[in-house]
Amino acid sequence: MAKSISISVMVNGRAYRREVEPRLLLSDFLRIELGLTGTHVGCEHGVCGACTVLVNGDSARSCLLLAAQLDGAEITTVEGLATPAGAHPVQKAFHDHHALQCGFCTPGMLITAVDLLEKSPLASDEEIREGLSGNLCRCTGYENIVRAVRAAADALKSENRESAP
Repeated sequence: MAKSISISVMVNGRAYRREVEPRLLLSDFLRIELGLTGTHVGCEHGVCGACTVLVNGDSARSCLLLAAQLDGAEITTVEGLATPAGAHPVQKAFHDHHALQCGFCTPGMLITAVDLLEKSPLASDEEIREGLSGNLCRCTGYENIVRAVRAAADALKSENRESAP
């Protein structure tokens, strides 16, 4: 058996120090070690996007990363999107626009949408579709998902205008 590796990570704003097996996937670390089951595991090949999380501010497939690789990393899962003040604007938009469907793809879609909107204003629905193209939805809820991301983009623009000096 391989020797355990000590890692320190920040997950959803909380510091963790754990001993992990060298081959432990980040998705398993989050789900089993930390009890954060919002990160779903679908294909286990990085294709479906259900396991998407933010690692140091960039979306990443947690089923393709080893926990041992992430010593010192800051990770945000779907559980980390909401604040005590309420749901993240992307979460609210998914609710308001019925973009949840069965919910299996939802965590990965939410994280991907947050990443997209933080990096780009997404001027068109085509850009939203392109940005989400790595996340699969078997319920074919794409139209509602695109509407939700568009609404979240508009809400975030409005928030930014209101908070500007």
